[in-house]
Amino acid sequence: MLELYDNNLMGPIPATLFNISSLQIISLPLNHLSGNLPPNIGLWSPNLQALLLGGNELSGIVPTCISNASELTLLDLGGNRFTGSIPNSLGKLRHLEVLELASNKFTSDLELSFLTSLTNCRQLRQLFIQSNPLNGILPRAIGNLSSSMDHIDASYCGIKGNIPIQIGNLSNLAFLHLSGNYLSGFIPITIKVLSKLQVLDFYSNKLQGSIRSSLCSLKNLGSLALDQNRFSGSLPACLGNLSSLRHLRLGFNQLNFSMPRSLCSLKDLLVLNLSSNSLSGKLPSELGNLKVAIQIDLSLNQFSGEIPSAIGGMQNLVQLSLGNNKLQGSIPQSFGNLISLEFLDLSQNDLFGVIPKSLEELVHLKYFNVSFNRLGGEIPSGGPFANFSNRSFMANEGFCDAPWLHMSMCHNGSLHQSRERKMLVLAYIVMSIVSIPFAICITVVFIRWLRSREIQSQVNLLAIASHRRIAYHELVRATNAFNQSNLLGKGSFSSVYKGVLSDGTILAVKVFNLQLEGAFKSFDTECEILRNLCHRNLTKVISSCSTPDFKSLVLEYMPNGTLEKWLYCHNYFLNILQRLDLMIDVACALEYLHYGSSIHVVHCDLKPSNVLIDNDMVAHVSDFGIAKFLYVGESIVQTKTIGTLGYIAPEYGMKGIVSTKCDVYSYGILLMETFTRTKPTDAMFDGDLSLKRWVDDSTPNAMIKIVDANLLRANQEHYAANVQCVSSIMELALRCSAESPVDRMNVKDALTTLKSIRLQYLKQLSTK
Repeated sequence: MLELYDNNLMGPIPATLFNISSLQIISLPLNHLSGNLPPNIGLWSPNLQALLLGGNELSGIVPTCISNASELTLLDLGGNRFTGSIPNSLGKLRHLEVLELASNKFTSDLELSFLTSLTNCRQLRQLFIQSNPLNGILPRAIGNLSSSMDHIDASYCGIKGNIPIQIGNLSNLAFLHLSGNYLSGFIPITIKVLSKLQVLDFYSNKLQGSIRSSLCSLKNLGSLALDQNRFSGSLPACLGNLSSLRHLRLGFNQLNFSMPRSLCSLKDLLVLNLSSNSLSGKLPSELGNLKVAIQIDLSLNQFSGEIPSAIGGMQNLVQLSLGNNKLQGSIPQSFGNLISLEFLDLSQNDLFGVIPKSLEELVHLKYFNVSFNRLGGEIPSGGPFANFSNRSFMANEGFCDAPWLHMSMCHNGSLHQSRERKMLVLAYIVMSIVSIPFAICITVVFIRWLRSREIQSQVNLLAIASHRRIAYHELVRATNAFNQSNLLGKGSFSSVYKGVLSDGTILAVKVFNLQLEGAFKSFDTECEILRNLCHRNLTKVISSCSTPDFKSLVLEYMPNGTLEKWLYCHNYFLNILQRLDLMIDVACALEYLHYGSSIHVVHCDLKPSNVLIDNDMVAHVSDFGIAKFLYVGESIVQTKTIGTLGYIAPEYGMKGIVSTKCDVYSYGILLMETFTRTKPTDAMFDGDLSLKRWVDDSTPNAMIKIVDANLLRANQEHYAANVQCVSSIMELALRCSAESPVDRMNVKDALTTLKSIRLQYLKQLSTK
């Protein structure tokens, strides 16, 4: 037995290792082994039973002669860089029990014939082929795999077509993962006979039809993930009989009718996600029975009625999303009992009344949003509320008594109520002194005056959500007639100028060149997006000016300019942590664009010049002139408008196919550029060499050769921590910029990974 686990072994695997005929186990996972597998692998290892090489940097093809190691029961080649087809000769390994090939660059023919060959492995129990660009169709032969098969993971493989009904033959199957593919058609009815199934994951495919009640036969099911498909119709009430369910994810479909009360009987349910459907009716009062739930997302539906106060008894709840519905009534006082709550979204409903003071007890609350309701009165100031900005309270009827949010003081509980009392008292006094007609006239005049004052007060209270009106002549004067000396930058359809208003306010004026084809559409697109989106890491629009001959946007001025300036001007420098923080800001903006509302937005032109930096070194994504909307039910659109060369995803550049994965690709390139200080269009990249190839070939062993020389110096303090941090970032960048969109991670996962890298980096710095 040879076992060297996570020992930083480097270089190729010695061919002589496989000449040891008595060796039964070779275990070398999680090292830095590179190069190809020895060509003699399997030829002289007749007794080899386990070959564990996962988590290295091995590349090339897998030799077909590996099948000569006929006693193999466990083969792990996952997490490497293998290419070429998965050899059909693996079917000769008659004793094989576990085959791990995940996270490589394996390909296959359209019929995925290697799966057919594996039907000869009658002991095979577990098959992991996820995150490989296989791009084939599941063969009917999948039903002929070993009767012992209990785990199949073929997620993110680009698999197309229908799920064969023969899959019902795998009677011992407990885990079935087919997420992130292009599967279409219906869930086969034969799924119901898989009585041992514990996890059924069809997330992010193109499956359609109704959610079959036959799924209710799966009594051992602990996780059901059907989100981001095209399912329609009602939810079967019998899902409430699946007492083992821990995760139920049905979001981003086309489900309608009401939420079955029976779901509230799933007392061990941890996650319930029904968001982004067309569900209606009242929320069941029994919702509070889900005592152990940690996440409930019912947002972006048509739910109405009041919020059940019983929800306040769910003390394990961490995330509650009820936004974008038609909920009415007040926020329950019982919400103050949600002691574990970190995320609460009640925005875009029809709620009224005040925010309960009891919510000050939610010490873990980090995100709070009640925008676009009819709430009013005093905003609590204790607990987490001191950390929330105006954006948590936008577009309500009359919040007050929040000086830290620039909201005026309340009087006798409500500004409006106080004025109404004064109006009535004065009216009675006048009526008691003079004649009734004269008193009526005075009262009418007074009411009109009062209403005008109320309107003015509301304008002041909502100043944060209102756009300032700036006339064309004022913009001309502010920018010195758009003089080139005030030019901040140029885009495809516009120029941006620095302007100073008469009151000293500094702003940025984006003027569209209407002589260029596409400028009108670019202006309309950017107006539409900036009007509907609001996030701390997006450019803030102050106003717009539009005439038949002139169109401009007035934007918040960013005193620190663009990321491009900070990368390439010799008078500026960003350290590793600053660059990392800016990239986290950009990822936060993309996460909001991709998932923050019912209409998803693809930026389509992410690059350093479109990342602006404010006075606090916070990044803001700008320039939405060629952005695309993805409406509910859409995952891709096609366009003829192309972004900037070097940052464009392959499917976008060649076929005009736009999806959120296009932004992820651009983000990966942006990460590389930010830490290498090298443009993807640099003259050094010629022929087959690109920025991505350059980084891929140098990660992680030659990191110092590609990273910005100012970041890594051999004699600097914390050198090892710096190298590890940047290496992790480059690995993430490569995963984001995979050639196939199926192989790319989504921006949520990228953001989570980047935050983990930052946390680990800070820990290393603090321990040195």
